[in-house]
Amino acid sequence: MSERGGLAFITGGNRGIGAATAQALTDAGHRVVIGSRSGQGSEIPGVPSVTIDVGNGESIEKAITQVEQTYGPISILIANAGITRDSLLMRMPDQDIEETIATNLVGSIRLARRVLRSMIKARNGRIVFMSSVVGLLGSAGQVNYAASKAGLIGAARSLTREVGSRGITINVVAPGFIDTDMTAALDEDAKSAILGTIPAARYGQPSEVARVIEFLVSDAGAYISGAVIPVDGGLGMGH
Repeated sequence: MSERGGLAFITGGNRGIGAATAQALTDAGHRVVIGSRSGQGSEIPGVPSVTIDVGNGESIEKAITQVEQTYGPISILIANAGITRDSLLMRMPDQDIEETIATNLVGSIRLARRVLRSMIKARNGRIVFMSSVVGLLGSAGQVNYAASKAGLIGAARSLTREVGSRGITINVVAPGFIDTDMTAALDEDAKSAILGTIPAARYGQPSEVARVIEFLVSDAGAYISGAVIPVDGGLGMGH
């Protein structure tokens, strides 16, 4: 795979970590297309977008087909889109369990399955699943979310054993608390409590996650597969 010029598809690429990753890969010389459920486009000049609901198999097929027909085969997949539906399990409705797992876990697996068609043919490819420190440590009120994010690790490692010999790498990035819209919505007491658990004593920046992803999809990351890379300021160390 060329360090520059590969076509990257980033779900949830219109904001937060996804947008930062789109910028990082564009700066590195990759062609980038983003996908978002809202259809909101990228703010990065020259980066097109498609509408995709990763919780829906038909939407995935339609979006990937559109990208391939318009821009060519996808050589880099960043499965970043995800949702949270937080509540103590005793109060959590079935819908919140099913939608979270369908979007975060099943959606990522379906995305990988779909882009593998061209990657196997080319005998090259990079897939990055976006997990979370919560998938490693657990979090009260996030049983559904933690399960969906932990499942990505097993998926990535199993897929590495299936297609690793074809020049395809599949890795997992596990961010901790990153300065995004989600953390900005927390009240000050919650923010202070969270910061007290992070050895680095600060939130991470989306660009710090994006640079790790940029490395994994580059030539320099060609011998890394089935790995879980934490970007969490030391919060989940040892897990």
